[in-house]
Amino acid sequence: MLAQIQAELKAPKGNFNSFGKYKYRSCEDIVEAVKPILADLDCHLILSDDVVMVGDRIYIKATASIYKSSVMIGSATAFAREPLLKKGMDESQITGTASSYARKYALNGLLAIDDTKDADTDEDTAKRSTPEPKPAAKIEESIKRALHACTNIDELRALWRTLSQEQRDAHIEIVNEVQERLA
Repeated sequence: MLAQIQAELKAPKGNFNSFGKYKYRSCEDIVEAVKPILADLDCHLILSDDVVMVGDRIYIKATASIYKSSVMIGSATAFAREPLLKKGMDESQITGTASSYARKYALNGLLAIDDTKDADTDEDTAKRSTPEPKPAAKIEESIKRALHACTNIDELRALWRTLSQEQRDAHIEIVNEVQERLA
């Protein structure tokens, strides 16, 4: 049934960023596009957020799940980090922005939406500007903290899927340790 929903879904990029001059789809665009399909199949979507602290940073963990009656037919999780400061936004707006972003990518995972060509993804950003590379040690430390912060196996699996093979090889002992803790 999940494959049917994924095949039928058409979520157009209904928004335009006039500053960056690109079209994009929002979380709301995806939800509005999937609602009629879910209604036809007597299914429902639940989106939820959790706040996760990794080191001194706050991440929003969003989960998107589809149910038929009380049976879950699919679920996906995504993370977004709250920036320490966002000019012109109060704290609730910063959290809301991280929530929307995480929910969008949880929906992308659940509904098999490929956003690699969207302007708000890393691939497109790399084409438009060459950001200063992060030191490898900081990246490795962030991965370790995120792995240790996992609270269930599904969360660990979702994080695992985001890692490169090299990162997986480098952190397999931590993953095994976390798996044992969560088992």
